[in-house]
Amino acid sequence: MDVTIAEELLLLAYREDTGKPLVPTTALDAGLAGALLADLFVAGRIGLEAKRLVVLDPTPLGDEELDAALARIAGDARERKPDAWVTRLRSADLRDRVLRRLAGRGVLSERTTKVLGLFTTRSYPEADPSVELASRGRLGEVLAGAEPDERSAVLIGLLHACRLLPKIFPDADRARVKEIIEGDWAGPAVAKAIAAVNAAVMAGVTAATIASSSIAAT
Repeated sequence: MDVTIAEELLLLAYREDTGKPLVPTTALDAGLAGALLADLFVAGRIGLEAKRLVVLDPTPLGDEELDAALARIAGDARERKPDAWVTRLRSADLRDRVLRRLAGRGVLSERTTKVLGLFTTRSYPEADPSVELASRGRLGEVLAGAEPDERSAVLIGLLHACRLLPKIFPDADRARVKEIIEGDWAGPAVAKAIAAVNAAVMAGVTAATIASSSIAAT
């Protein structure tokens, strides 16, 4: 089954048994927004010029979420840096849409429960584990020393940026992770663009963590 980088990120980010996220959703939302940008970079639809995102090809990809993000970037009156677009694209609604799409394709199942008879919560345990298992296997081989393909290197960088990598691969060698993230695996232009996206995601995760800590302390 073909999945986007954004979908693959979400599959890895949720526990397969409980369907709950492995990291706070504020961090996950930043990672998901970065994954949309990464998908567009890899597809050659956007590029990085003078540290700002530019549209190279406005042709739709045929994916609802990616095409909406591309149209939004193309229609903006200003050229913005990756961190600005991570902020603009991230949302709980985006996360919910992607999760429900995966549920609609039979990869996840959607469960709703009532808390105290008042609040509805949703979880997304796996229905078909084959997609996530394939992702884990591919990434595990790369982390163990196999030559990274473009998609695997991008995904490992995003997982690292939103603090998911230690949750999924707790024994991953830090030096190997650094080598993958900093490697020139897809040409200097794409590598530079993805590095900027990862930095933007990491900044978004850090800001969200600080905000959550401040609220908890009040």
